[in-house]
Amino acid sequence: MSSARGTLEWTPLADGLDLVAPPVAEAARAGHVPGAEVVGIDADLADTAAFCEAYAVTPEASANCVVVEGRRGERTTMAAVMVLATDRADVNRTVRKHLGVRRISFADQTATESATGMTSGGITPVGLPADWPILVDERVAAAEAVVIGGGVRGAKLLVPGAELAALPGAEVLDLVVPG
Repeated sequence: MSSARGTLEWTPLADGLDLVAPPVAEAARAGHVPGAEVVGIDADLADTAAFCEAYAVTPEASANCVVVEGRRGERTTMAAVMVLATDRADVNRTVRKHLGVRRISFADQTATESATGMTSGGITPVGLPADWPILVDERVAAAEAVVIGGGVRGAKLLVPGAELAALPGAEVLDLVVPG
């Protein structure tokens, strides 16, 4: 039976900082996501569908973090958007309007990796640059715990939704495409 914990043996994040990207470890040392747990996984199974199937984690207990880049005139805004894996973020309407940008797109992977110190497929809101807004869907914030990336493809975090909502720069919104 699928659950948020799946078939994995989770460890408190403080005891597994070597498994995550350096910015994630630094954020944990600074006191962010104190209830988080971590687990090492097969990096080839990092994508949500493969991960959930391989480790019996329910997709409803997984959240995806996408990085968007919005522009208005000369101003560029980078932001993280967190929604449950079973939902689709309303990037073109809700996120664009909330950020006050005219154009929005998914950020370039290479630029995102360079700016975050994280690996695509493992990007997480924990440890992102301080000036990036983190938009957390209300369903993620209300979750008892969700599985998210660990900053690298070979690790996952299990984090209470309320702790994601409490990250510096986090805002809780209804981000899901209606329908």
